[in-house]
Amino acid sequence: MRGVRSFFAVFFIFAFMAGNSYAAYAGEPMDQVRHTVDKVLDILKDKELKKPAKTKERRTAIRKIVSERFDFEEMGKRSLGLHWRKRTPDERKEFVPLFSDLIERSYIKKIETYTDEKILYVAEKVDGGYSEVNTKIVTKRNVEIPVEYRLLKKDGKWEVYDVVIEGVSLVNNYRTQFNKIIRTDSYEELVKRMKNKQEEELFEEKAK
Repeated sequence: MRGVRSFFAVFFIFAFMAGNSYAAYAGEPMDQVRHTVDKVLDILKDKELKKPAKTKERRTAIRKIVSERFDFEEMGKRSLGLHWRKRTPDERKEFVPLFSDLIERSYIKKIETYTDEKILYVAEKVDGGYSEVNTKIVTKRNVEIPVEYRLLKKDGKWEVYDVVIEGVSLVNNYRTQFNKIIRTDSYEELVKRMKNKQEEELFEEKAK
């Protein structure tokens, strides 16, 4: 799972670092992505929520915002690929929360390192119920990093199902990692590792 975590480290450090922003063109998908980013930044900038005693409250608030924009079931389905079809309803019901927890915990650890990097909202493309929102992250060294959000529309809301950073797909990265574990060991082993990771994170949080 190390490759997955390292990819997330890159993804979450850059995807939501949105200090000053500019949109060359803003439509509904882009506006909704920006809205989510702004809500997260409001929490990170809240002096009261920055206090150590407010850590749990701050992280709960961030997780709520993320869950409202990301379609974890769709992301999990695409990340398992062909293996998703073989899963029973109960297995799918178990997998999605584990998958979303993996994402959210990785995200929270990185987003709390926010240091006012800049994101440019460049363009968007809409094709029926799918859309792409293209952004560029500008680091303090003035290096531009392209980040593309892929979204699908559900009940009038645009939800993220994949993120592509410098041409590398988040979903494809997970699919490679998950497929390797399943083929080398088993699906049950993958779930076991995800549960162990979840327990380790919970233990670390309680120890603080």
